[in-house]
Amino acid sequence: MPRSVNSVASRARRKKVLKKAKGFFGRRKNVWTVAKNAVEKAMSYAYRGRKEKKRSFRSLWVMRINAGAREHGLTYSQFIGGLKKNNIELNRKVLADLAMNHPEAFKAVVDLVK
Repeated sequence: MPRSVNSVASRARRKKVLKKAKGFFGRRKNVWTVAKNAVEKAMSYAYRGRKEKKRSFRSLWVMRINAGAREHGLTYSQFIGGLKKNNIELNRKVLADLAMNHPEAFKAVVDLVK
């Protein structure tokens, strides 16, 4: 008796991977073994990228806060230290937004720190 291999599930698994490989160049988009490796690599890059995005945004916020603080005669570290000392709990994302889009509000925060 022939063995049962459940080709329905196998095909579904392959289709799922090939769908993720859509848009890849050359054989990476339609040859199963190549696409499987390419998708696996892409998923690991995506996972790593989600972690890197958080780091890069935080560094962007720090740069913007530093630039805004220096306009008012403070360095970034003096500014953040002053915020901690005065128990002002604004996160870096909000502070960066204030520095970029609402300079008068950021100046009010700087005046509280000074």
